Amino acid sequence: MIRLTDLTKRYGRFTAVDAINLEIRQGEVFGFLGPNGAGKTTTMRMIAGILKPTAGQITIGGDDLAENPIRAKSRLGFIPDRPFVYDKLTGAEFLRFVAALYGQEGPAVEARMGELLDLFELMPWKDELVESYSHGMRQKLIISSALLHRPEVIVVDEPMVGLDPKGQKFLKDLFRAFANRGGTVLMSTHTLDTVEEMCDRIGIINGGRILACGTMAEIRHQFEGGDQDIEALFLRLTGGVIDRELDVILE
Repeated sequence: MIRLTDLTKRYGRFTAVDAINLEIRQGEVFGFLGPNGAGKTTTMRMIAGILKPTAGQITIGGDDLAENPIRAKSRLGFIPDRPFVYDKLTGAEFLRFVAALYGQEGPAVEARMGELLDLFELMPWKDELVESYSHGMRQKLIISSALLHRPEVIVVDEPMVGLDPKGQKFLKDLFRAFANRGGTVLMSTHTLDTVEEMCDRIGIINGGRILACGTMAEIRHQFEGGDQDIEALFLRLTGGVIDRELDVILE
């Protein structure tokens, strides 16, 4: 459903994403892991069409993002790590604005909005200005806007930020149900337990390059990880702080 071919992003002499190749399949939840500055968010913003690649190709559902951007983007819902919304719009006005970007309006959109506002328990605040929303409410509104046009693919950067435990559990169930119905979820997060619990496959990126990709069992086998959990494998591949370094700091 998402295919990246030699995808590259450079800023001057700095290479943020270095010729990565990755295929994310229909019907799966794919976890994208990496330390800060590894290239995760840059990759996801290129997939969403927010950043233009320096080189390489992105296809979404068979549509080349560079050659047919409108069709490719219509297949995708993007949930950024920071819920940017227009404070002087109400929740309902913001959703109508997003729907209009996809050329949708009228009774069908109003019905879909009602479903999503109910689902995310935002209906009582739909006519309130977004500036009065909490961070968690803003996050729910952004997620609602990403689902409004019934996308085939969801790309989500740090989905659990700002959500309470109930909201986090609901979102996990929502993404799983979405994938079970044939949708595709690409999810970046630092919450490793969430990745191990939710994701069918994972990709670990560092320094702009994919270090490992596959199921947990496949990655354990590839790197002779035995029964190591995701945290141990992640730190092993990306170079985490080890006990000896902590001893030096705490002496």
